Amino acid sequence: MDRERFERLVVQAVESLPGEFRERLENIDVEVRRQPTSRQRAGLKRGETLLGLYEGVPLTERGAHYGMVPPDRIIIFQGPIEQHCRDDDEIVREIQKTVRHEIAHHFGVSEARLRELEGEG
Repeated sequence: MDRERFERLVVQAVESLPGEFRERLENIDVEVRRQPTSRQRAGLKRGETLLGLYEGVPLTERGAHYGMVPPDRIIIFQGPIEQHCRDDDEIVREIQKTVRHEIAHHFGVSEARLRELEGEG
């Protein structure tokens, strides 16, 4: 899939979030990268794939003195998502799932809790 279409699908995934979540996306950038860096992959276990990443301070940890900081980032990795999926329809679903997953981190939901909610353990 070409990069421009993939980026449009990421934007659509963010725009399709319920309004009460979109309104609370504060000081955050969403971007697409081809592949994660070796530093970003450093904490992965053997066989794990990084489809997206949240880097920042979750809303639940922002205190009264939070301010004048660079935006948090949600990075969606095009290469791993494409490799993980069989066709364009599956890519669309995986982008939506990955965007929601990373935005949940922005709201303070832990990886363990997300796995529990997603039925992965």
